[in-house]
Amino acid sequence: MDFFRVQTTHQVKEMLKEFPPLGKEDVVLENSLGRILAEDIISPEDLPSFNRATMDGYALRAKDTFGASEGSPALLEVQGEINMGERPSNEIQRGGGVKISTGGMLPEKADAVVMVEHTQVIDETTIEVFRAVAPGENVIQRGEDLKQGERILEKGHRLRAQDLGALAALGMGMVNVYRRPRVGIISSGNEVVPIDSVPHEGEIRDINRYTLWALSIESGCEPFHLGVARDELEDLQKKLEQGLCKGDVVLISGGSSVGTRDLTIEALNSLPQAEILLHGVAVSPGKPTILAKVNEKTIWGLPGHPVSAMVIFMTLVTPSLWRLGGCTNWDSPHPWTLKTKVSRNIHSAQGREDYVRVKLNLEAGKLIATPVFGKSGSISTMVKGDGLLRIEMESEGIQEGEEVDVWPF
Repeated sequence: MDFFRVQTTHQVKEMLKEFPPLGKEDVVLENSLGRILAEDIISPEDLPSFNRATMDGYALRAKDTFGASEGSPALLEVQGEINMGERPSNEIQRGGGVKISTGGMLPEKADAVVMVEHTQVIDETTIEVFRAVAPGENVIQRGEDLKQGERILEKGHRLRAQDLGALAALGMGMVNVYRRPRVGIISSGNEVVPIDSVPHEGEIRDINRYTLWALSIESGCEPFHLGVARDELEDLQKKLEQGLCKGDVVLISGGSSVGTRDLTIEALNSLPQAEILLHGVAVSPGKPTILAKVNEKTIWGLPGHPVSAMVIFMTLVTPSLWRLGGCTNWDSPHPWTLKTKVSRNIHSAQGREDYVRVKLNLEAGKLIATPVFGKSGSISTMVKGDGLLRIEMESEGIQEGEEVDVWPF
């Protein structure tokens, strides 16, 4: 391909379709939070499997309470008590009620539960009911929660805490999910030093190692560090090979801009079966981005500036990781946005997507987005910001008071 031919984010996402989801595995339910389902979940049984009381009171036939009131209560015969976890042995008789606790199984012929506070005990065998109940009142019917054969979760769904609860209720202790992408992280450049070092003039601490690690975890991946690659072809080649051997994706921060000392392209071209799909994306910050494919594995060359690297990760790398991880709706890194109004004019150059860091404030009940301006090397702009505001390629900017969508961090 032509060197540094700039692509749009839409074109990049079309390229990502060349990378299929990873393999599947079974995991125990306790370890499945945040994992992506590799198959539909079909309920193997009714939930609940019996009619259950949702209140403490008396199980009865609703029609035996019709017309009951404070001034004219219905008299019912107490026909026993149902203990928790017990299956009733007898059906309810006409004019009778059985004492029951929340969650208890209703006896045959009972179709409602009157709350205990709407009753008065007369003696050991008789109660007064001061309020009529309708059929089904204070009862959850068999299969009302989930029906046998019902599809309750779809393939590609990210499991949440409540989903684990539903699977537990159905006795499903193992879940078939897509494998988490393993992501190797390389920082590059002679100027990059460990964070426990005191940088000399011209050196910087390795910020990207930690931001990319955290973003990888947020994207549902298993990151691992490959260290800092010096500005030497052999060193970068070695770390790339290690990353491809151990993982599914390799991220290189730095070495993606056009410069005499940038070795990323040369290192990629030296790998057998490597194909460079992208070098340059119409995004600010983050234009000098590389995407390469080696067999079915992915290599991203990210800008060295911390903000640029994070913006590209959030807008392009995250969708690619979600696709590898089996997500169905993978092509948007932000499943929801916030409607806000901007506090001032924001200029933008046509021909690129601008991602502006913004601070969100609530004023008179409305969200107001205020831009946090700064260079792409200033990590503080991300720290001070609450989200990203995207300005479309065709736009020359946003006017004060205009309503916009913000992707929250």
